[in-house]
Amino acid sequence: MSGKDIRLKRLFPTPDHSLFSVPLDHSLTMGPIAGLETLPPLARRLQEGGVTALIVHKGAVKSLQPVLQPHTLLGIHLSASTTLAEDPSWKYRAGTAGEAVRLGADFVSVQVNFGVPGEGEMLRDLGTVAEETAALGLPLLCMAYVKKKGKEYDPEAVAHACRAAADLGADIVKTSFTGAESFRKVVSSVHVPVLVGGGQKLSSKEDLLHLVSDSLKAGARGICIGRNLFQDADVTGLCGEVASILRGGAGTRSD
Repeated sequence: MSGKDIRLKRLFPTPDHSLFSVPLDHSLTMGPIAGLETLPPLARRLQEGGVTALIVHKGAVKSLQPVLQPHTLLGIHLSASTTLAEDPSWKYRAGTAGEAVRLGADFVSVQVNFGVPGEGEMLRDLGTVAEETAALGLPLLCMAYVKKKGKEYDPEAVAHACRAAADLGADIVKTSFTGAESFRKVVSSVHVPVLVGGGQKLSSKEDLLHLVSDSLKAGARGICIGRNLFQDADVTGLCGEVASILRGGAGTRSD
């Protein structure tokens, strides 16, 4: 068993385990948005609610470390851009797998936005990071989003993006949920675990719980959801409800 296999087993200890991860990288992209004004208190609330993995940029580890629980997995996000840029969809590499290991990461993540001018460069960065992580035995998560207008939730386009990410070496892929039936086909076309992101802010807690439940029924191996969790008025309570679904609780649907 390789080092990467050992670390992947921490992420997915059993075949039916669902990963509960929360990305907290938004403050680099959008600034200190609501919920992310101060990282440590938020991280405490998330972990109290049952979150098992947190994803941050390398500079945020210093403030996260004092409140990071021993059982919580740490992901370091290596892609960066800001909404101040002319083209925020073009993600640039802003770190290395070696840096992530030195910071104590259990895995790293890279974002690739498909269908935009910078797609080729982002794919190149993904391939390079895949080589680095393979050498270090570190799992690689690719946040694979289709950004071509009108195709963001197109099942064929999303499946293409996920498969491309896996084919370039991603061990886990995060993407957009396309719908209960079509997402089964997305998952079946990819040979690595697929996580579902939250996307834009949903209108209600019920919508989020439905998203989580439907994602699992369609074959997702967990979630990687940010704003729809950490911007809730009761972060810990909502995380507890999501964790219950991920553990195989009653969920929100009767079908």
